[in-house]
Amino acid sequence: MSVKSTPGKPRKATSARRRKTGRDGEQELVQLLTPEGKRVDHPDYPLDLSDDELRGLYRDMVLTRRFDTEAVTLQRQGELGLWASLLGQEAAQIGSGRATQHDDYVFPCYREHGVAWTRGVDPLNLLGMYRGVNNGGWDPNENNFHLYTIVIGPPLLHAVGYAQGVQAEGAGSAVLSYFGDGASSQGDVAEAFTFATVSKAPVVFFCQNNQWAISTPTTKQTRSPIHRRAAGWDFPGVLVDGNDVLACLAVTQQALRRARAGEGPTLVEALTYRMGAHATSDDPTRYREDSERQAWEAKDPILRMKTYLDQAGLADEDFHARLDKEDEELAKRVREGVRNMPNPSTSELFDHVYAEEHTQVTEEREQFAAYQASFVEEGK
Repeated sequence: MSVKSTPGKPRKATSARRRKTGRDGEQELVQLLTPEGKRVDHPDYPLDLSDDELRGLYRDMVLTRRFDTEAVTLQRQGELGLWASLLGQEAAQIGSGRATQHDDYVFPCYREHGVAWTRGVDPLNLLGMYRGVNNGGWDPNENNFHLYTIVIGPPLLHAVGYAQGVQAEGAGSAVLSYFGDGASSQGDVAEAFTFATVSKAPVVFFCQNNQWAISTPTTKQTRSPIHRRAAGWDFPGVLVDGNDVLACLAVTQQALRRARAGEGPTLVEALTYRMGAHATSDDPTRYREDSERQAWEAKDPILRMKTYLDQAGLADEDFHARLDKEDEELAKRVREGVRNMPNPSTSELFDHVYAEEHTQVTEEREQFAAYQASFVEEGK
């Protein structure tokens, strides 16, 4: 369910925040909630939310972080083969995910666990893929949330193709596609921009710039901010505070409205930080300083939203206590659910190669079954 945004009288007469890049002068950073938890307004992105909607965004971030934390622990315990944590990127994902409408379609990469949450995908389905018991345990068309794509870059091409189909059918919906700063160096991204702008496809490109492409910093990937690339394809590019859930919501809502109205693509660059490792196989202490992480921890998206809610009198002790209980229940369900996942039959490897039965696949299945049976006979 999307959160509505409507123009209204500003709550506080505060100007938009700006960010110095150190490379190309002063760039406007869309921000509606400061790191200190102070609500500000932006003239181009008004946002009017109910108290329940504000609490809901905070709840989404808290629960998303909890099941993400549990997934890291489960991997360390040998229950998952790998996990790509979203720690620190909750606001970018929850804000943008909640901006979508039911009939919009989302193309993630492999770290968009918070977006999956907003689309109603059970966390256990995400974990099943990383445990190796399925290839993505959800029906993409049930939630309009595509399966994860591990390869960097192609989801944008997939999204543009789908958006062109939506456009041809006159469906009136939009497509939201995610990528990271590392993927911005891939040719697939440039190709997607080209196809999208030429056809005015109803697609929003959402870049989570978490500062690191594994061990390569953004400064080694581009000389100018990523959102400025949109100008080369003649469509808008917006820089938003990726640790501000309200700003991410407002900016993505406007970009999606623009797409649905037939005005073409938008590139959103959400400036955030990958607080954890690239994946559980990575050790970030080998290539970045602790001081850098500590500086970004002060901008923690969940802490700033909690501060705002508490100071505004929108969240009391009972609210936090109920959320803590829900948090623990989710963690328990995730732990038990992962450990009780049944192992798939090895023959399933052949089940979905083609839509219909294929003689060569049938032959290979029979050969594989005979090979496995030979081990059973040897053990007798």
